[in-house]
Amino acid sequence: MAIAKAERLMNLALCLLGTGRPLSKRELRDSVEAYVEAAGPGRGAGAGDDSFNRMFERDKDDLRELGLVIETVESLDGEIGYLARRDSNRLPPITLDAEEAAALGLAAKVWQQARLAGAASGALQKLRAAGLPADVDPFEAHGALEPRIPVHEAAFEPLMLACRDRRPVAFDYRKSNAARPETRHVEPWALECWRGHWYLAGFDRDRGAERVFRLSRITGKVRSRGAAFTAPVPDVVTVRETVAGWAGEIADRSARIRLRSGAGYPLRAKATAVRELGEGWDELEIPYGHGLDAWLVEFGPDVVVLEPAELRADVVDRLRAVAKG
Repeated sequence: MAIAKAERLMNLALCLLGTGRPLSKRELRDSVEAYVEAAGPGRGAGAGDDSFNRMFERDKDDLRELGLVIETVESLDGEIGYLARRDSNRLPPITLDAEEAAALGLAAKVWQQARLAGAASGALQKLRAAGLPADVDPFEAHGALEPRIPVHEAAFEPLMLACRDRRPVAFDYRKSNAARPETRHVEPWALECWRGHWYLAGFDRDRGAERVFRLSRITGKVRSRGAAFTAPVPDVVTVRETVAGWAGEIADRSARIRLRSGAGYPLRAKATAVRELGEGWDELEIPYGHGLDAWLVEFGPDVVVLEPAELRADVVDRLRAVAKG
């Protein structure tokens, strides 16, 4: 089956690349043997048309995913035709020096244990075909560090595709201080990894404002919605700053906490001041920004918030929500 599909895609690509004018669906159907067989004997005309249309649309999407630029042209009489111009599908020579090849290999290694491993490998294969030096192994170790970006959440892949395709989504989301999840309708902008956790930044339609969601708190499947975006998408830099701010990266105040001795090393690394209290406890002053309460809860009984009062109240609320299950 895989060989048959590959042959069908190759034949369709050759038809689109070899034509000097746009070809209609009917002409493409008569030119590719697999499409003729799709409406073989014993099938009604309607069934054959439906089978061909589904197959053609999938093949067209697959070729575009592989990088083939397929143009859709409407003739004067309203008929839709397709072609792939050679000048639009010809890459200039790609030359990479050793440092550039090493950077690409390092980027690909990051994804080898994640859901984008296939895409990373496919991209490197295309670069090899386009001129990546044959003596450069993209997956060769370039040092003692082994970069990894963990992606364990099932929501990552559908959200990544929704961000790419600018497609609204719906999912059930449980806030850290909520007893049960609620459905959110979101126009996804970008995914960001921060402190080992993935976050989605986007426009929350129900609240009419920008929001950030932690993927590990998404329950069930991510459902796609057919409607278009209703809010403008900010540039990448703004989205990253938003994710950092909502996740607690941007701090505008300080907080005082008690931390059990020998525990909470990430908190100690962020501390601006540390004082030993004795009896197994230290007092730390740490930057306080949005999301700090959620982070402190992760350390459980090893952390006690001293001030400010609102941070202490937020942490207590989150712990009570966890206790309720």
